[in-house]
Amino acid sequence: MGLRLKFNVVLLVVFALGLGISGTVSYRLLHRTAEEEVLRNAGVMMVAALAMRAYTVEDVRAKLRKVDGEFLKESVPAFAAHEIMRRLRATYADYSYKEATLNPTNPADRAVDWEADIVNAFRNDGSRREISGVRDTELGPSLYLARPLRVNDAACLSCHSVPDSAPPAMVRLYGPGNGFGWSKGEVIGAQIVSVPMTLPVRNANRVFLTFMGSLAAIFVVLFVILNVMLSLLIVRPVTRMSAAADRVSMGETDIPEFDETGRDEMSLLGQSFNRMRRSLEKAMRMIGE
Repeated sequence: MGLRLKFNVVLLVVFALGLGISGTVSYRLLHRTAEEEVLRNAGVMMVAALAMRAYTVEDVRAKLRKVDGEFLKESVPAFAAHEIMRRLRATYADYSYKEATLNPTNPADRAVDWEADIVNAFRNDGSRREISGVRDTELGPSLYLARPLRVNDAACLSCHSVPDSAPPAMVRLYGPGNGFGWSKGEVIGAQIVSVPMTLPVRNANRVFLTFMGSLAAIFVVLFVILNVMLSLLIVRPVTRMSAAADRVSMGETDIPEFDETGRDEMSLLGQSFNRMRRSLEKAMRMIGE
């Protein structure tokens, strides 16, 4: 096995180990980072929904209530939040948003089993501000982020305390048994954003492949450069010295000396070879005399 082959084998083994270790670490890190990015985007969507709810309560509801005898869904904060989320899904199609409520005005907002568990977790522990995790669905694993919906504005109780104080048109539309009995400060539901796990996995895999491809390209460039340097600085000079040593061993002494300039190992080897050749030449002359 030649010197170049040994060098390349060692280089390939080192690269394979480095690629395996860096690939394992980066794969886990990129997937965790992708999940965190998706959750951050979900948090931004929740803040946008809360801002729309606040805007509806503070600026829109009073103006819409001037319309007598008619209940306008646009005056409901939850409706406004769902509308803005529906429009956002034109850009963020993988994200789904729901304001899951234990006792909603609109039955479509009623929390299902796993959503009710999240709402009750917030109700049982008032210090919790966020819950996230992964759950199995019919379409595969889904990542979710949930934050509590609390009755912080007393104005909400004008529609949700007792049926008699609510707008008659709303009671006629949804009935007197839905969305009443709320109290100020109570956790009545949760904002829940769900995202299929395929989204963060897809994002992480795309970055991972780009990273590993770049790493492999860098290795190929380094492999070529190191082989060129090995050939110019080591293999070629050693091959020349080996050929010269063969000629000297056959009695030829009229070979040019190697360059002795420099202080690296190859220069020192050249100096040693030149001294050996000169010593051998003198010895042969002395024998001939």
